[in-house]
Amino acid sequence: MTAPLDLLDLDPSLSEEERQIRDVVRQLVDDRVRPHVADWYEQGRVPARELAQEFGKLGLLGMHLSGYGCAGASAVAYGLACQELEAADSGVRSLVSVQGSLAMYAIWRYGSEDQKRRWLPAMATGEVIGCFGLTEPDHGSDPASMATRARRDGDDWVLSGGKMWITNAPIADVGVIWARTESGVRGFAVPMDMPGVTTREIPRKMSLRASVTGEISLDDVRIPAAAQLPEAIGLKAPLSCLTEARYGIVWGSVGAARDCLETALAYATTRTQFGRPLAGFQLTQAKLADMAVELVKSQLLALHLGRLAEAGRLRPEQVSVGKLNNVREALAIARQCRTILGANGVSGEYPVMRHANNLESVLTYEGTSEIHQLVVGQRLTGLSAFA
Repeated sequence: MTAPLDLLDLDPSLSEEERQIRDVVRQLVDDRVRPHVADWYEQGRVPARELAQEFGKLGLLGMHLSGYGCAGASAVAYGLACQELEAADSGVRSLVSVQGSLAMYAIWRYGSEDQKRRWLPAMATGEVIGCFGLTEPDHGSDPASMATRARRDGDDWVLSGGKMWITNAPIADVGVIWARTESGVRGFAVPMDMPGVTTREIPRKMSLRASVTGEISLDDVRIPAAAQLPEAIGLKAPLSCLTEARYGIVWGSVGAARDCLETALAYATTRTQFGRPLAGFQLTQAKLADMAVELVKSQLLALHLGRLAEAGRLRPEQVSVGKLNNVREALAIARQCRTILGANGVSGEYPVMRHANNLESVLTYEGTSEIHQLVVGQRLTGLSAFA
């Protein structure tokens, strides 16, 4: 085994290229993120634009997309990158996920050729930051009830409404905004400096503090018809984007759990109580063993879903299985690791409580656990229980 936590010797199941991508991203976050992230979290500030440009130089933004300056990496390689990013902090992974799997993917999948050429190359380098405006103040898990409206006025569209809990919104240059029209839900690539667009950063967050989260207000925002994403027709379009983002979370949550467990293992083998290391007590070893088993199961699930994606056989409910299981287990691991660290577990000198707080948000965004349970339940029974 190359590492104690690789209980099932999974590393050889990765290709050489996949391992290289993982190691390069791990080195980047070790150099650029880990030395500073505790301070970013405590201060509630993160140099998101600078990070985006550094990630762009490495090809991490939209890395699983092809063309327009994107790397065209495999699904597993993208997942491994998300794993290493979230091992540093969920907020850092969110920056990459929202940019690539939500904003860029929406334009790449549903945009016109002109829209792709206008936005994607600059987004891939991090020069242009994107956000994804779907969630609303009164409509989170029920996007079909969105109140934001878009109406035609001559050759233009006029957007009115508001979006809430939008990652990157306060710093974004372009927002993929979803609105209800007379012909159903449509998507629009909206420059965020348009008259009538205002953003506000959401204060007093206790989670994802190393991430920029905001509210978007749309007050009769007039945009040209060319801003509409021509292939985005109906609610299935934004939901498909969420599936892309959820896949990254399946892997990212593994990274957060791994970082917690590595921290707890190192602490337990060096911290002495009653004359011997904590790791020498049966209760501590039972905790470590149970967590390691759940971690490797989550890794296996993520890898399996990645291979399904590469074969073109990954279904949305399978991604729901991954997010439901891996985030739930990651949060349980973070909480258990906190107990091993004792009082030190609540200190910002260690990453465990930060990961636990972040995972509370990850448990909710891109579909709550309850939503994913219903997705899986519908697959099992053939009956929808959403309404």
